[in-house]
Amino acid sequence: MHCNWDLENARISVQDPLVHHGRHFSHVVHAFCNVQALLTNVILLMSEVEERGLETLTQDERKEYSAFWELLKIVPKLEDCLMSSSEEDVMTIAELIQKGASGARADDTKSMKATVIDWITPKGQTLSPHIPRNVKMGWGFHHEHTSALLCPAGYEWENIEIRAKLRSSQLQVAGDQWPLFLYAGYSYDVEDPWNGLLRSTLLVSAYKHIFTSPSSVNHEPRATQSGNVHIHGMQTVTKVSITYAAMQARFVLTSAQVFSHTALVTDSEWFYNSIMELLEDPDEIDEVELLMGWWNCALVRIRQKQAKRKASTTITENE
Repeated sequence: MHCNWDLENARISVQDPLVHHGRHFSHVVHAFCNVQALLTNVILLMSEVEERGLETLTQDERKEYSAFWELLKIVPKLEDCLMSSSEEDVMTIAELIQKGASGARADDTKSMKATVIDWITPKGQTLSPHIPRNVKMGWGFHHEHTSALLCPAGYEWENIEIRAKLRSSQLQVAGDQWPLFLYAGYSYDVEDPWNGLLRSTLLVSAYKHIFTSPSSVNHEPRATQSGNVHIHGMQTVTKVSITYAAMQARFVLTSAQVFSHTALVTDSEWFYNSIMELLEDPDEIDEVELLMGWWNCALVRIRQKQAKRKASTTITENE
């Protein structure tokens, strides 16, 4: 094998480069990708693409092929390594990347759960009744505040009957029924569904928590943990990273204790895929470009504020 990775020892190391790259892959390429299936399928497809071209692939195969090439951009020399590796080593590589992807999702969920209460509590106030940070039984549709944020767009939250049915699960919320917290001002415009979509303050807080640094949400002078924007040199906001932040925020607000992408109650994978389908829809390209422009302007402002705080802190320390 011609790889530089020590795959045997990497199995037990959380610091392995492949695990590290797997974390980034889940953030910016696909959160629910089966990496083993991806590598196996695309390696088989590569010879077909060489012979016949990309146009022979089905839509699903093209998506896999695209995800694979994005993975190659993230992991240096991965293609050469895969082509020269045994089947067993390819499976080990997939396992390590998957470990990173799953670990990132779990870590983001855990850290966001501890802070989301601060984001949704009005400044200078407390939530009533109190929401315990580490016990989620009282979250979701069991609390007035979180349930208002999770209420599907188009539902009349003021309707007591609707609230009761959501609380009792008489009304089941599907993954493609998007919650109000995705919209600016937590308000859905029936006549213009794009109005404010994916521009809410809560979603921005979730994005900053995951991709810039947890402390950047509250404008603290120092970041105690580097974000993915810095670690991986992210220059722009991506559709996948916005969708990932939305998926994490939605799950954290629910009463679900354990993240499972196939759980019928949270339906996280369907939710994730439904947003990605909209953002990749050619018919929506104009609205999507406006959205991405809005997010990238927001990222520039975040970086500028961080740079100012860092400079201010440096000056204070040197005085």
